[in-house]
Amino acid sequence: MGRALISPATAALKLKRSFPKPSPALRRPDIASSSRRNAQFFAKPAGRFETIAILSDFPNERKYATVAAESTGLIPASELLAVVELAARTGAEVVMDAVNKPRNVSYKGVTDLVTDTDKMSEGAILDVVRKNFKDHLILGEEGGLIGDMTSDYLWCIDPLDGTTNFAHCYPSFGVSVGVLFRGRPAAASVVEFVGGPMCWNTRNFSASSGGGAFCNGQMIHVSQTSQVERSLLVTGFGYEHDDAWATNIDLFKQFTDISRGVRRLGAASVDMSHVALGIVEAYWEYRLKPWDMAAGVLIVEEAGGAVSCMDGGKFSVFERSVLVSNGIIHEKLLERIAPATEELKKKGIDFSPWFKPENYTTDF
Repeated sequence: MGRALISPATAALKLKRSFPKPSPALRRPDIASSSRRNAQFFAKPAGRFETIAILSDFPNERKYATVAAESTGLIPASELLAVVELAARTGAEVVMDAVNKPRNVSYKGVTDLVTDTDKMSEGAILDVVRKNFKDHLILGEEGGLIGDMTSDYLWCIDPLDGTTNFAHCYPSFGVSVGVLFRGRPAAASVVEFVGGPMCWNTRNFSASSGGGAFCNGQMIHVSQTSQVERSLLVTGFGYEHDDAWATNIDLFKQFTDISRGVRRLGAASVDMSHVALGIVEAYWEYRLKPWDMAAGVLIVEEAGGAVSCMDGGKFSVFERSVLVSNGIIHEKLLERIAPATEELKKKGIDFSPWFKPENYTTDF
């Protein structure tokens, strides 16, 4: 992403509209020969507004620790990605078949829904993974932990992210599949359902470690917006109305006042994919699970964005908070989010890692 420009004539922020010359759409490169360096040179969407700020606004743009796996072990990234994409598409086919049919809804809690479609989608995804990698460990939202506990590979599956939206035919839900190598994301796919009743369609997001991020086969990049005031933000809320929930309500209010708006759509993997696509600048939430985050964080990072915990610390998918952004405004967001999170820690709110399989080996 480009560094802000300085004009000697003025110290004020300026707004320009850039219209790059038309060029052929970027398509997925050969993943085996891709490098993280190559993934930085993505095309910017035509006609997008971008800000030019004086350098002093961002004197020391912080670099956050990468979340992606540095190695994918004995299995090439391209092979992992192919199976991840197939698994997500297979689950999405189940969801698409059910999207306009009556729902058989049950409850995991007072407001936490689960449908037959969640279970059927997860079953279809598991079949794909087991067929290709019999010895891999799998962590699913509905089925829990299954497979070889000594495996270096852990699949994190959300067969229907945004179940409540699905139950109401509200178009913000998807299927999320990510695979970790020694605890770090190696390949990811999110199939987002868009449109609505009578016009359902899907967008397919994917990424692999060092291979870039894609939507429907075209390379994508986070936005270049450099001010929170010109940013559209997204957050989410859990089902427990406790101190963490109240803190995020307060953050919601604060950022609503100083940004172009804060949205709450209800599907974490979809929200993170939107950050990667460059249509929103950031997303944060407390108490997500590994299956909520494993795919989305890799897609954001491979699209050029930044990932951290909400206190600014190093992120893993077993953490209890996440902040993803275009990277440029990350530090500015943390000026409000990090102190609020530290206050929760002082109150005794548990932020220790969770849902990590007991004997699963990680690189951190």
